[in-house]
Amino acid sequence: MSVKKTVVLGASDNPSRYSFLAIRRLSAHQHPVVAIGRKRGEVSGVPIVTENKEEADVDTVTLYLNPQNQKPYYDYILALNPKRIIFNPGTENDELIEKAEAAGIQAVLGCTLVMLSTGQY
Repeated sequence: MSVKKTVVLGASDNPSRYSFLAIRRLSAHQHPVVAIGRKRGEVSGVPIVTENKEEADVDTVTLYLNPQNQKPYYDYILALNPKRIIFNPGTENDELIEKAEAAGIQAVLGCTLVMLSTGQY
């Protein structure tokens, strides 16, 4: 199994949020997780930070922000130069998909949780 460093954008320590479940499942699958959210917290030992940290070797950015809330992160996401961006249900964003593809980043319309549980991650 290959390890894929993943940035979770829209991270939450609220157990009813999908981003919370994604952080737990990614950690359980041994993927290093960088969690960025509006407020600090922690999920399964992963700290949620509020600032955009520079990261190297990012494989995946998985989005849990609606398209309007993604706008301030465009430059950050593209600067991370991930191999792919996963647009989870409700986060689909044609503008960011175009920017990503123009930068050679794969845009995946999917669900991180489903991809993990079916071995497609």
